[in-house]
Amino acid sequence: MPSDKILERKKQQVIDLRKKLSNAGSVVLADYRGLTVEQDTNMRAVLREKGVEYKVIKNNILRHAIEGTDYEGLGEYLAGPTAIAFSRDEVAPAKVLFDFAKKIAAFEFKAGAVDGKVIDVQGIEALAKLPSKEELIAKMLGSMNSPIAGLVNVLNGNIRGLVVALNAIAEKKQNETA
Repeated sequence: MPSDKILERKKQQVIDLRKKLSNAGSVVLADYRGLTVEQDTNMRAVLREKGVEYKVIKNNILRHAIEGTDYEGLGEYLAGPTAIAFSRDEVAPAKVLFDFAKKIAAFEFKAGAVDGKVIDVQGIEALAKLPSKEELIAKMLGSMNSPIAGLVNVLNGNIRGLVVALNAIAEKKQNETA
C-alpha cells in the first residue's frame, strides 16, 4: 500500500493534469517505445518551441485525470506506455508529432482529441495536414484586404477626377477674368 505522501503526490499530479487538459485545444496520445534518447530530446525541444506540452505519464494517473471530462473517451486507448502531447493550439501537437512519426518508425499514435471529440490515427494525420491557425488567419486577412484595397483605389480615382475637374474650372475662371 502506497504511503500517504505518495498518494498526495499522485492526487496532485491528477489535479494538475486535469487543469492543463481543461485548457487544451487538442490532445494526442502516442506509444513512444523504440525512441532513442537523442530522438526523444530533439522531439521535446521542437514541441516546447511550438508551445506543446509533452509528458510520459502512467496510464492510471491519466485515466483519473480524464475521468468526467470531455477527454474521457481516450481511456480505452490507455494500454502500454503512453505519452501525451497537448496544447491550446488545435493542430500543433498533431503537426509536430506527425513529422516525427514520418522519420521514426517506432513512434506510433494511439488516439487524440480535438475540443473534447476523440479522433483516431487517421484523424490525427488529417489534423496534422491542416494549416496552422496563424496561417489560416493570414490567408483570410489577405483575402479580405484585397477588395478593400481595390475599393480605396476606385474611391481615390473618383476623388482625383473631381480634383482635376475643379482645377480645370478654376483655371477657366481665372483665364476669363484675366
